[in-house]
Amino acid sequence: MTSKPPSDDERDRDSDDAQAFAEAMRGVVRHNPSRDPAPAPASDARAHQREADEAEALRESLTHIPDDVLIAAGDILEYRASGVTESVFRRLKRGQFRIGDELDLHGLGVAAAKVAVRGFLADCQARDLRCVRIIHGKGLRSGEAGPVLKRALDGWLRRRRDVLAFTSARREEGGAGAVVVLLRQQR
Repeated sequence: MTSKPPSDDERDRDSDDAQAFAEAMRGVVRHNPSRDPAPAPASDARAHQREADEAEALRESLTHIPDDVLIAAGDILEYRASGVTESVFRRLKRGQFRIGDELDLHGLGVAAAKVAVRGFLADCQARDLRCVRIIHGKGLRSGEAGPVLKRALDGWLRRRRDVLAFTSARREEGGAGAVVVLLRQQR
């Protein structure tokens, strides 16, 4: 099958169509879509830095418990952040704050205890609890190493911004085998 050449009328129509199309498209700018993916939403640098800081603190605390911190089984733990008044600290030591929740670390190794404490305190902050108890044990079965969890917990709590103060519990609440922790209130 052969095709015949277009007639003069057909060429005129094509020319008219081309002119009409060109006129309709005058002023239109050709769009060249980019093949680049859409930019990722901006991330919160503070949240990433906080996560990095907490991860580094966890690594540091798991790899090294300072030898210069000698804590014996019966020693009382006490800490008060700057800004916490003596009267508030005295009330904490007397047991005048209601204990909102407690965590028992018996049977946990240092790594598992660190994760448990971190999760527990984050949960307590989320529930806006003011005072909690953490049972670490007295370390009587730790041998020459002494109370490993007690010493580690002392360091962990001192480095946390959400901890205002802590003290060993009263005798009837666990004594030297537990601490009562005063947490910063949510704003």
